[in-house]
Amino acid sequence: MAEQVGQAEQTEQAERAEQWLIATRECLAQARLERQAIRIEGHGSKAFYGNPVSADRVLSTLGYAGVVDYDPTELVVVVRAGTPIRVLESLLESRGQRLAFEPPRFGSGGGTVGGMIASGLSGPARWMSGACRDFVLGMTVMNSQGDLLRYGGTVMKNVAGYDLARLHTGALGSLGIVLDVALKVLPLPAARLSLEWSCSEDAARETLNEWAARPLPLSASAWIPNQLGGFDGTLRLRLSGARAAVDEAANALSQSPQGRLGLARPLKNNEADAFWLSIRDQTHSVFQSSLPLWRVSLPARAEGHADFSPMLVEWGGGLRWIATNHSAQAVRAFAADRSGHAALYRPGQGQVLPSDGVFMPLEPVIYRLHQRIREEFDPMGLLNPGRLSPAMARAA
Repeated sequence: MAEQVGQAEQTEQAERAEQWLIATRECLAQARLERQAIRIEGHGSKAFYGNPVSADRVLSTLGYAGVVDYDPTELVVVVRAGTPIRVLESLLESRGQRLAFEPPRFGSGGGTVGGMIASGLSGPARWMSGACRDFVLGMTVMNSQGDLLRYGGTVMKNVAGYDLARLHTGALGSLGIVLDVALKVLPLPAARLSLEWSCSEDAARETLNEWAARPLPLSASAWIPNQLGGFDGTLRLRLSGARAAVDEAANALSQSPQGRLGLARPLKNNEADAFWLSIRDQTHSVFQSSLPLWRVSLPARAEGHADFSPMLVEWGGGLRWIATNHSAQAVRAFAADRSGHAALYRPGQGQVLPSDGVFMPLEPVIYRLHQRIREEFDPMGLLNPGRLSPAMARAA
């Protein structure tokens, strides 16, 4: 009986999805005719991310939802863009599986799969497991002409030529409307354990880089200062994997002869789970600053700067969240000097956005490539115009 209910629900979702496709093509045709810009959104939980979009129409993906195919034995799921992330994760968890990269889930809706792909944001597990785009096997996209474009498939080695599915991941909907996504999933870890040390940022970063080179079941790290702009703080490290591997690593790291760290304190699972969840979904107090919040990606071993002390360091030093009133030029120079890049993740209260956008401007050659790619997918510049860059607004 339960299987019949499931099949009936899948049939209903498929019918709604087909109706949504018809309505979306009509919307695009009208937009092309009247040269109207379209803002694509699901739950709107990531509307703050990227540059503001001035649009004549809003296209909701929520009518295009549901799981198309799921083969737990092959660790592959194909899901529609309007499906809530929480619904997908609940299905995977029921079969002892999970998404590998822990995408953030904001707001009461928790975000959709389409928004997850369009933003490309990855959570704490990205450090050792990989980014969102690393687990996209294939994708179906609708361009601004209403054509369906299919890339990849449902296996890892399926790309001959350009990997366009990953090109759309993180493009913020500027290259097309994400429809169906094939994702590689992973088994839930058999065991997990989190450890905590009191140490400086430099000590945490240097030690984590050394540990990352060892065969340890590391899955997440986070260093938080004791006070905003401080140099001393707390390092938390998560181990995940087979029970024997986790126990052995925990014993080795707890008694590590590293002089930079003090004694390790193991965290209870409920305390650790709540902490990593607050980092993943950005509900932790470190994200509540009223100052402009910058997302700065740097080489893990890159040294910091007193004027840009992070309030949170993730990914073994590869991702640093910095709250500061310094100018965009100063923050970008700090990142560029260390071969990194910076994005104004959330503006401060009443802050005027940089005239060249929240993301670091591209080099002229790279910018022209971006522009040419976008013109191929959306020649009239109708989809999320300006979201990636104010210079890539609606075509004339």
